[in-house]
Amino acid sequence: MRKIVAKQALTQSGWEANVEIGIEGERIAHIQPASEGAVPTVGLALPAPLNLHSHAFQRAMSGLTEARGPDPSDSFWTWRRLMYKFLDQLTPDHIQAIAAQVFLEMLEAGYSSVAEFHYLHHDAGGKVYANLGELSERIVAAAKDVGIGLTLLPVLYQYGGLDKRPLAGGQRRFGNDPDQFAHLYESAAKAAMAGPADFNIGVAPHSLRAVDRDGLDRALSLVGDGPVHMHLAEQVAEVEEVEAALNARPTEWLLDHYDVDPHWCLIHCTQMTAQETEALAKSGAVAGLCPITEANLGDGIFNGTQYLGHGGTIGFGSDSNVHITLFDELKSLEYSQRLRDKSRAALATEDRSTGRVLLDAAATGGAQAGGRDGGALAPGKLADILALDLDNEWGANRSGDMALDTLVFGGNGQRCISDVWSAGRHVVKQGRHIARGQITRTFSATLAELEQDI
Repeated sequence: MRKIVAKQALTQSGWEANVEIGIEGERIAHIQPASEGAVPTVGLALPAPLNLHSHAFQRAMSGLTEARGPDPSDSFWTWRRLMYKFLDQLTPDHIQAIAAQVFLEMLEAGYSSVAEFHYLHHDAGGKVYANLGELSERIVAAAKDVGIGLTLLPVLYQYGGLDKRPLAGGQRRFGNDPDQFAHLYESAAKAAMAGPADFNIGVAPHSLRAVDRDGLDRALSLVGDGPVHMHLAEQVAEVEEVEAALNARPTEWLLDHYDVDPHWCLIHCTQMTAQETEALAKSGAVAGLCPITEANLGDGIFNGTQYLGHGGTIGFGSDSNVHITLFDELKSLEYSQRLRDKSRAALATEDRSTGRVLLDAAATGGAQAGGRDGGALAPGKLADILALDLDNEWGANRSGDMALDTLVFGGNGQRCISDVWSAGRHVVKQGRHIARGQITRTFSATLAELEQDI
């Protein structure tokens, strides 16, 4: 049995000082008071959350889409055209190298695991690989090499819009009809289930714009009670398109036609009315928030105070991976609420500080969204553990909720990360991934090759 002795830990029971965390295999075996005279091995131990929304390949685009083009109304939609042009170059080797770097950066940022919303399935031009699940297998291989936990979410993407126009350009790499997608899902599930015991499989009908009713039903039939992720109500133009075609707004239509429950994770939800916000919160579904990407793309601001006020569950993801940092993701959500409402401590409660609310939400909501048996430091749970050293100028040896507020709002939380365990795998030591050198060298060579043509 491996043992961690922490000066302080946020366990399922609350804050505890001088605790021993025992790990057997991929799970926490016990949490108990440390023996007298035991020397702490870590400062602060927290549950390491799952990153609930990632498009790994977009990490290689970070910094490439910040100049304004000829269109004075530059927006998400112009960004998307640049993304399609970029992905035409990607080979399976490129995709695996980029995913490995992304997953490494997530672990170093404090995430234990990731739900990869994987919609890049085919060759450039939309030609199907001889092995239909080739790119799903590359994502699984990257996750295994890096040691991150994985919930693989193969994406069904049928159309270019609600008028059922055919996919064009870069979108052709995403496309499947429901029959072909069923075979792809089978291949992806086989690859994921051949991985470590904590790997999981779900399904991701891309959005109401990209799947029809039959496709959505078929996708849901494949996954049973597994995770279901879907983009929902991200952009004003999307809401208008759905409303024109379906006579209802996206959130309204989905809740009226499907039994949305805790197995669902709806991504972004930045364009919801007060009524929709309340209804989605009461469904038990996770609202999957990606505040850094949502700000980068100009999506809008999630109704966080109202959603949590109605008992809703949220979690956090890095989406486009333009900047992977857990603590800044949490801070961005809170600051968006303050700026909108001209308030402070918007998400705090009477008994929990803002940082505590955000980190609790990230842990529990992420685990729910990924179908992952983690999200808390407790015996029997997966040993997803984030350890931090607060004996420095950034952590200031603070404790309890004040320590969490310092990590989230002090601007240097990531610099305090010392260790990360993913399902018992000790993958980050002294703040660095154990295989950083080779993974990063391969990624850098990949970028150099790709950017010759950009």
